[in-house]
Amino acid sequence: MQTDRPDAPAPVSTDRRLSAALALIAGAALIVITTLFLIHHGVYLVFGLLGLAIAAAGAWFAITERDRRRIIGSSVAIIGLAIVIIALVLAIVDTGRFVIMAFVALGLFAVTTGCARHALTPHLHELDRLHQPFRPRHPVLICNPKSGGGKVERFGLVEHARDLGVETIVLAPGDDLEQLARDAIARGADCLGMAGGDGSQALVCSVAVEHDVPFVCVSAGTRNHFALDLGLDRLDPRTNLSAFVDGVQRHVDYATVNDRVFVNNVSLGVYATIVQQDSYRNEKAQTTAAMLPELLGSTAHPFDLQFRTPDGRDIDGSFLILVSNNPYSGALFDAGSRRRMDTGTLGVVAVSAQTGADAARLVALSAVGLRKTSPAWHEFTTDEFEVNSRSGQAYAGIDGEALDLATPLVFRSHHRGLRLLVPADNPLAESRRRSRNVDLRAIVQIAVQRSAVR
Repeated sequence: MQTDRPDAPAPVSTDRRLSAALALIAGAALIVITTLFLIHHGVYLVFGLLGLAIAAAGAWFAITERDRRRIIGSSVAIIGLAIVIIALVLAIVDTGRFVIMAFVALGLFAVTTGCARHALTPHLHELDRLHQPFRPRHPVLICNPKSGGGKVERFGLVEHARDLGVETIVLAPGDDLEQLARDAIARGADCLGMAGGDGSQALVCSVAVEHDVPFVCVSAGTRNHFALDLGLDRLDPRTNLSAFVDGVQRHVDYATVNDRVFVNNVSLGVYATIVQQDSYRNEKAQTTAAMLPELLGSTAHPFDLQFRTPDGRDIDGSFLILVSNNPYSGALFDAGSRRRMDTGTLGVVAVSAQTGADAARLVALSAVGLRKTSPAWHEFTTDEFEVNSRSGQAYAGIDGEALDLATPLVFRSHHRGLRLLVPADNPLAESRRRSRNVDLRAIVQIAVQRSAVR
């Protein structure tokens, strides 16, 4: 079924054009106000950021070291926080104009971002041109009753699905999930769904991709990162079931590591090592706190991980490598989510600090938004990526599943390779997520009626 964008853009609605113009005006005013703010109060801002950096560096040592070093790190963190508080008090006491300027700046920021997002979000009739209804003849939903603390039973997903005419399969102890999905295809299923966590979603996705049938994501896991970044309802998984009877198709990316499908991310290094521990499942915080000093402290050995950056630099000993199916947002409020799922790229973040002091400096820079200036921070996008190890093995956390894999690890992005069946209102939710990427050029084009659907 054709779901690509049409060649000729539709006219932009009047309210979107007005919103774009207002966003540009409010944004210009925000720049002026911010400049005045920095001129009069910049010293307090610098003072506060310095304290924040000191607190972050101290917290690093408090978490990753033991005994005397932990006490010193805690003391430094307290000093840093005290500096931040002093900076705030001085700024507020200095003059009431500080408060007024701050409120005006926040108001202009809200107007700018709100109008920009409205301008960049197409209306439903514009989105209808891109997504056609699709109803499978023989849909099958596999349910994991243990996922999310029993969400399948709590929300009555099996009964709801059956009422909609969907064949349901409840995963039992000892069942092979992948084989269940393949058996469903063999019985004539033309759509596969999974009610479970992200790891289960990825496994059933791989079977759907292999047989070129659409996939339905039902958010019945604990965190449901895949559902979040697709713009699906995570609070009530029953709403996801409407995709089986009143759905539209979307094409999104999936990724592979050594031909194993993942939909969220693969973590290597410190996190992947911690999740291998048997105690991690039941005692996450305690296990992490006990192992961090051993893995990241001053006596820790470098991790056996090597890779090459797109600009040709060879990096060795990274203690953290995160490879995601589409890059994560770098914004403050949704840094752990992906605004788009169809960029055709992997997001790669790696940290290669060799000593605790290097890591503490990186943490301090990160606290004030300057982590990209550190030579120990590596962040880029690519459609293919490779990680090696001298031992020939590497621990990996793949969509939350702990595995020990043979290296080299070859990561690939498969652009728009996954056919999704989603509720009819999902394209609008997905478009709103995209609109968080405020693009000045796109706003100008909309204001002069040169753009339509993003």
